[in-house]
Amino acid sequence: MRPSYIDCSIRRIGRSEMARTTSDAVNGILEKTATLSLTPFITSANLMVTKHCSGNTDYTTTDLEEIERYLAAHFYHVAKTRNDADRAGPVSRTRRSRVDMGLNLTHYGQMAMRLDWAGGLAALERRIKDGISTTAIGFSWLGTEESELEDIEDT
Repeated sequence: MRPSYIDCSIRRIGRSEMARTTSDAVNGILEKTATLSLTPFITSANLMVTKHCSGNTDYTTTDLEEIERYLAAHFYHVAKTRNDADRAGPVSRTRRSRVDMGLNLTHYGQMAMRLDWAGGLAALERRIKDGISTTAIGFSWLGTEESELEDIEDT
């Protein structure tokens, strides 16, 4: 069985952290009770907090749990909110979410960045928006230049 992306990410960052938050805690801050399992959203939030926030030794376990909780709510909200309509008699209201990958898309993502006062999530957000990768990619030419081939043919 091929490992999932999440399994690879946990091995890549070198630690297998247990989630700091719970489905109940995330449901506690959502505007409506979740209709999907929160586990994948909590897992993703845990990976981000572990990679981008937990290196700061000034954060307590409670601080990290709260950041993770709001990130999980952000991921759930982005996945769940496509169209949302309310109707009361002849009056109706329809909302659509923007398609965006940033943490500023939802108030949950904004709150997670505010709770991360050391700025790890905000720095990640800037790198993503600016198109700056954290992985350097390079290419090397291992072939022969055309001018070198001409020299070989002349001899």
